[in-house]
Amino acid sequence: MNRQSKPKYIFYGLGILILTLGISFTIQSDLGTSPFDALLVGLSIRIGLTVGSWEIIIALLLIFINSILKRQKPEFLGLLTSFITGFGIDMWLFLLHNVITPEQWFSKAVCFAIGLIIIGVGSAIYLQTNFAPIPVDHLMLIIRELTGMNLFFSKTLIYLLFLIMAIIFNGPVGIGTIFTVCFGGSILNYFMPLVAKGLKTNTETDTATTSEISETHSV
Repeated sequence: MNRQSKPKYIFYGLGILILTLGISFTIQSDLGTSPFDALLVGLSIRIGLTVGSWEIIIALLLIFINSILKRQKPEFLGLLTSFITGFGIDMWLFLLHNVITPEQWFSKAVCFAIGLIIIGVGSAIYLQTNFAPIPVDHLMLIIRELTGMNLFFSKTLIYLLFLIMAIIFNGPVGIGTIFTVCFGGSILNYFMPLVAKGLKTNTETDTATTSEISETHSV
């Protein structure tokens, strides 16, 4: 590993840890999370295992689904990101469980807003590395390729699927879910150039491409 690659992996891990801290804030706010995170929480409550465990399980399933759709060998590198993300979510939920328990509407709103901003910052840092995208991002590209539709269509289709499944498993779907869908992408796009400038990385091309597809946890 050369000197230039070391900061890349450091920021990769740091970004995911910050991202998962934000996810944990939105879960603790009890106002609703992104459709994907709502599904994870719903599965954890209804079936068992931790929220982070379901992150890894679903990622593994998506890897094999992507492999079947593309008729290629499974790409397990994306599982690394899901594994770190799952570990981070479980870690932060454990640490914040008795620390952040908002009860009033205002405190819940503040907790959710902080979480949404932290998600944007963490996602921006993680995406700058352009390393090991999560399997669901790959699925979006596959759907676009198979249907001939644009990326917005494939992204919307997947989010609707997650939303329906989250409702079936009684996940935390609420006003926060609407806010993540409507504003998560804008928050991410706001922080992307700021983080790129702060990290002094020349990622204009990668940023434009990656931010377009990698917003699963933030929108």
